[in-house]
Amino acid sequence: MVDYKEYTVVFKALSDETRLKIVEMLSCNEMCACDILDYFQISQSTLSYHMKILTECNLICSRKDGSWVKYSLNDQVAKKIKIFWEDLTSGKDDCICNEVINKNKCK
Repeated sequence: MVDYKEYTVVFKALSDETRLKIVEMLSCNEMCACDILDYFQISQSTLSYHMKILTECNLICSRKDGSWVKYSLNDQVAKKIKIFWEDLTSGKDDCICNEVINKNKCK
């Protein structure tokens, strides 16, 4: 049985255009917060807010490098989300749609 709650946090994090762009940026390579700031022309506090949401759902990782923080995509979580999405959008034997169809046949 799939734990849908586990994925809702990630999809909520991805429901923002800026955060989607940040994930795309990090898909290429690790990036310093300063470079992300320059691209978006947003305040440090706004970037921190977005990064907090992305790190809390484990989609991105962070590490200190001197006075800056470097961010990277958590490849394991990204792969897990891809597999979940593929399973979610593909018909299979244990799909919820089969439960609904079987329930309606009983009437």
